[in-house]
Amino acid sequence: MQFKDYYAALGVTRGADAEEIKRAYRKQARKYHPDVSKEKNAEEKFKDVQEAYEVLRDAEKRAAYDQLGRDYRSGQQFRPPPDWEQRFSQSGGQRFHDINGFSDFFSSLFGGAAGPAGEANGHPEAEAEGGQIEVTVEEAYAGTRRRVTIHDNGRARLVDVQIPPGVTDGQALRVGVGGRGALLLRVKLRSHPTFIPQGKDVHVELPVAPWEAALGAKVAVPTLGGTVELTIPAGAQAGQKLRLRGRGFPGAPAGDQFVVIKLVTPTAETPQAKEAYERMRREFNFNPRAGWPKEPV
Repeated sequence: MQFKDYYAALGVTRGADAEEIKRAYRKQARKYHPDVSKEKNAEEKFKDVQEAYEVLRDAEKRAAYDQLGRDYRSGQQFRPPPDWEQRFSQSGGQRFHDINGFSDFFSSLFGGAAGPAGEANGHPEAEAEGGQIEVTVEEAYAGTRRRVTIHDNGRARLVDVQIPPGVTDGQALRVGVGGRGALLLRVKLRSHPTFIPQGKDVHVELPVAPWEAALGAKVAVPTLGGTVELTIPAGAQAGQKLRLRGRGFPGAPAGDQFVVIKLVTPTAETPQAKEAYERMRREFNFNPRAGWPKEPV
């Protein structure tokens, strides 16, 4: 069996922190996702990225991997120590059930033995009853794994489910169950305070000051792939939508992010602020209700 360099798979150094690892995973997952990638051996590389992230995102598994990997390089012949399973179990590490798609190297370290139910790599156990599997918007964007409980002839079993990047609310995932068929699960996205998915697109409400809307401005806007700079055109109106192409969920094609302008009016809490509003009222001579209400046609 060959040693696998998980850091190289994600393109990070051994000193990378959790946030660097997460960013690198998202980048590599988008690059090699079989549905959109034109890279050679994309499917194989995508699996390598998923496997590497499962280890490096988990503090206990990463520490164990680092301990074993000090004297190995990628491709070298590897065999875990004879007492490895006992040492890892005593340290509090949890091992997987029903591993599908991971390498023999991974299974020799973290798979095969029964471990406690309820948590898997920081992911809460999910019930497959009802045919739903719940994920966050961020997890749907980047991809993740979930451990679900299924009921097979009256017996509960744990199965690890791969959720690819770019899944949408209501999308069906077909999960193989022990070679005896497949389980169909539908993705349910948890509500998010900022990002509102609509299919592959994402909507975000952007608070804007009156002078930014009137004069135009450049502001930082969050997206699921990171913060970008958005130009607000002069004369922007409340409810106006600005498009960030390709900034929605990944896919072929990728979705867009729509930024909806929300005007936020500051309160006049000082005499100077009140005078500023009085001056605006005199100078603009503006009636926002001109032509309102409209007569029926």
